[in-house]
Amino acid sequence: MASPVRKQYLEIKSRYPDALLLYRMGDFYETFDEDARLAARDLEIVLTQRDMGQGEVVPLAGIPYHALDSYLAKLVRKGHRVAIAEQTSEPDGRTLVSRDVVRVVTPGTVIEPGMLDSAANNYLAAVAQGGAQSGIAFVDITTGEFAVAQLPTGAVPQEIARLAPSELLLAEGGEIPAFAGMTDGAGMTDGAGMTDGAGMTGGAGMTECHVTRVNEASFAPNAARRRVLDHFGVRSLDAFGCEGLEFATVAAAVVLDYVGSTHMAALPQLTGLRTYSTDTFMALDPQTRRNLELFEGGRWGAKGQSLLSVLDQTQTPMGARLLRRWVGQPLLDLDALERRLDAVAWLHASDVRRQRIRAELAEVSDLERAVQRIGTGVAFPRELAGLRRSLERVPALCALTEEAGADLAWLTSELDPCESAVERIKATIADDPQGDVGQGRVVREGYSEEMDEVRLAAQDARSYIAGLERKERERTGIPNLKVGYNRVFGYYLEVSNSHSASVPEDYVRRQTLVNAERFYTQELKEHENRVLSAGDRLQELETAIYKQVCRDVASHASAILATAAALATLDTLLSLAEAAVRYGYVRPVLDEGERLVLRDARHPVVERFLPSGAFVPNDTDLSTDENQLVILTGPNMAGKSTYLRQVAVAVLMAQIGSFVPAAEAHVGLVDRIFTRVGLQDDLASGQSTFMVEMVETAAILHHATRRSLVILDEIGRGTSTFDGLSIAQAVAEHIHDASRLGCRTLFATHYHELTALADRLPRVHNLSVAVSDRDGEVVFLHRIVHGGADRSYGVHVAQLAGLPRPLISRAKELLAEHEGMPAKGRVRGKRPLPGAPSQGAMSLFGGVPPEASRILDELREMDLDNLTPRQALDKLAELREQAGES
Repeated sequence: MASPVRKQYLEIKSRYPDALLLYRMGDFYETFDEDARLAARDLEIVLTQRDMGQGEVVPLAGIPYHALDSYLAKLVRKGHRVAIAEQTSEPDGRTLVSRDVVRVVTPGTVIEPGMLDSAANNYLAAVAQGGAQSGIAFVDITTGEFAVAQLPTGAVPQEIARLAPSELLLAEGGEIPAFAGMTDGAGMTDGAGMTDGAGMTGGAGMTECHVTRVNEASFAPNAARRRVLDHFGVRSLDAFGCEGLEFATVAAAVVLDYVGSTHMAALPQLTGLRTYSTDTFMALDPQTRRNLELFEGGRWGAKGQSLLSVLDQTQTPMGARLLRRWVGQPLLDLDALERRLDAVAWLHASDVRRQRIRAELAEVSDLERAVQRIGTGVAFPRELAGLRRSLERVPALCALTEEAGADLAWLTSELDPCESAVERIKATIADDPQGDVGQGRVVREGYSEEMDEVRLAAQDARSYIAGLERKERERTGIPNLKVGYNRVFGYYLEVSNSHSASVPEDYVRRQTLVNAERFYTQELKEHENRVLSAGDRLQELETAIYKQVCRDVASHASAILATAAALATLDTLLSLAEAAVRYGYVRPVLDEGERLVLRDARHPVVERFLPSGAFVPNDTDLSTDENQLVILTGPNMAGKSTYLRQVAVAVLMAQIGSFVPAAEAHVGLVDRIFTRVGLQDDLASGQSTFMVEMVETAAILHHATRRSLVILDEIGRGTSTFDGLSIAQAVAEHIHDASRLGCRTLFATHYHELTALADRLPRVHNLSVAVSDRDGEVVFLHRIVHGGADRSYGVHVAQLAGLPRPLISRAKELLAEHEGMPAKGRVRGKRPLPGAPSQGAMSLFGGVPPEASRILDELREMDLDNLTPRQALDKLAELREQAGES
C-alpha cells in the first residue's frame, strides 16, 4: 500500500500528466519516476532513489528551492511544461502537509525576471483558424498587454512572424503546415518554420517558438464569446472593438483559458483588450526583416549589428520593448507619423532638454512588469520601492515635456503621477527594504506600533544573546565558550571537553558532540522563546501589511500602466532623437506622393563599423512616373547591396517616425517593403537555393502594389546564365509594365545586358558603382553614378578574398578567352551551342548585324598605339559614316 506522501504525489501528478511536476518537500523541489529521469538528464543533476514505504523504491531527483529560477529556465528551454506544487499548509509533525500546484510554467507564461529579456516582450499567442478569415490573440502576462486581430488567413504566418511568440496555441486538429508554409496561387511559401513539440525553432525573423495543442472544445464560438464576456464582466464586446469578430474572439478566449489553467493569479491582471488591424501598419515579411537586418545582423545574426542596436538609446526596459515594436511596425498613417516626428524634432533641438529628460528616465524602473508582479503577489519589496521612486519622477517629466506645448501635449496628458499609490508605498515600505518579507526589514519603522514593539523585543532578546558569550566567559572562566544556534536545537552554549570540569551547575545539557558539550540555561531559554515568538509574530505582521500594500497598489494598476505606456513612448522618442543627434540624421519630408528622394544617404549600421567619415554617401531619386525601375550594375564588393539596403532602411526609419541618415530626405509613403536578397535554401522542405529565390520573387510579384518599394538583388543567378538572364529580364519588364505594379524598384544585377532595357522602357534608369581601373590597379569608389557598368571584376574580388595566386592567374587567362568568344561558347574545351554566331558578342535583345560586325572587326584590327590624333579622328569619322549608311 502506498504511503500518504506517495498517494498525494500521484493524485497531483494525475491532474498534470503532460507536465514535469516539481513537488515541494521542505527545502527541495523533488521529482519522481519518469519526471526524475528527465530532470536528471536535462538539468544534469544526480538521479537517486527513495523508499516511499511498503518496499516501494522510486527514482528521485531534486533541486534546492532557492535555486528554482535557474533550474526552471533550463527546463523551459528544453521545452518542458513545469507544474510547481507548493506546500499550502505549515508542517505540524502530526499530519501530512497539504500541497497543490500553484502554477504551470510554459514558455509563454514565464514571469521570472531572470528568465526574460527585459528589452523584448514574451508573447503567448493563439490562432483560431477559419476559412478566408482567422483570428489571432496575444498576451504578455508580464506587462498585461492583451490584443486581438481578425485578418485574412493568408496573412496569419506573417503576423505570427512579426509577433515572434515564445508559445503558440493551436487547436488539436489545426495543421501546422498552414503556418510553416502557406501556399497561395503563386506557389508562395511564407516560412515561419514551426513544427509540433518542444524546442520548435522559428524561421526567418522568428525567435524559438513552442506549439501547444489545445482541446478543440476551447474553440467553440458561442462558449468562447461567453468566456470573454465573463472575464471582463460586460454584456457586449463593442467597447473592446471585437464585437462581431468571431475568430478574434475565439482566439482571445483560448488565451484566457490557457492563462487560467497555467497561472491563475495572472488572470485578474488582464483588465483590458485591444483590437488592432494589420492594415494600419506596414507588413514586413520574414525575408525583409532578415535582409534589412532589423533585429539581428551580420553573418552570424549578431544583435549588436542590427538597425535596432543603432537606434536603441533608451533608458528604460519599457522604452526598449516599445522601440522594438515600432521598428517591426512602420506606420502608414501620415498624421501619426508627423506627430512622432514633431516630438522627435523638439527633443532633437536641445541637448540640455534631452539630457535632463534622460537623467529622469534613467531612474525609472520597469513599471509594466513590476505592476503585474505586484498584482500576482510575487513582487519583491525592492520592486515596490522601485515603483515608488519611478512614479516620483513623473512630476518632473511632466514639467519638462510641458515646455514642448502642442508637440508633446498628447503625451504629457497621459503622465499621471499616481500620487495615492506613491503615498501608500512611501508611508509603509522602507526606502531601501532589505531581505525577505517577514524579517522585519521591509515595513517602515513607525508605520505599525505593534510591529515596532515586536521588532524591539526581538532586538532586545538578540542583544542579550549577543552579549551572553562575553558574560558567560567571564562568569565561568572558560575562555573558548561559544554561543551558537541551529534550527534543530535552537540557541546553545558550547564548552569543549577540556573545560568540562568548569561547567556551572545551572547549565543543562542539550547535545553531546565528539569534542564538546552543548548546554542551555533557563535564562537563555527564556530569551530564545522571546526571539522565536517575536520572529513568528514579526513575520505574521509584516507579511500581512506587505500583502495589503500590494493589493492597494494593484488597485491603481490601470493608471500606473497608462503612465508606464506614456513613459515608454517618451523614452522611445528620446532614443530616436538621441540617435539622430549622435549620428547626423535629418527629419524626412513625408507625403502621400510616389516619389522617393534621398541626398547623401548612408547605411545607419554599416557606417557605425567604419572610421568616421569613411562611408561614401549616395543619392537616390525614384518615382513611379519617371525613374521607377533602376537597374544597378557594378562590381562585387563595390557596395551595390549596401546601397539597396540603405534606401529601404531609410524608408523604414522614416515610417517609424525616425530621422534618417541623409542630408535630405523626401519619402512618399510606402505601403510595403519587399526584398529579395542573398542565397538561401530550405532543405527541410526540399527547396533548392534557386527554388527559394523564385518563390520569394513570386511572392513579391503577387503582393506588391504601385505604392510598394521593391529591392531585388541578383534575380536569376541560381540557374544557368541564359535561364537566369531571361528570368531577370522578364521580372524587370513585368514590374515595369504590369498595371497593378509599376512600383518603385531597385534591381541590382550582374547581367549587364539588362541595361539595354533603359533604351526601350520609359521608366527604366541605369545606375552603376564607379570603379577606378588604371594600369590594372582596381579601386572601388562606392559611388553610385548614372549609366551601366560593363564589368563585374569578379576575378579581382576573388584575389582580394585570398584565392591561390596560380588560380587567379588561370582565371584571368580564361576570362580573356571568354571575353573574346561568342557568348554561347565561353567555356573552354566545349563547342559553341548550335545556332551561336560565328563572331561578335550575342546581345540579349538580338544578334549583331553583319554591318556592325564588320565595323567591330575593323576596330579590333586597328593599331591604336601607332595612330596619330589626326589619324584617329579621320578613322572615327569614316566608321561613323559607315554606321550611318548601314
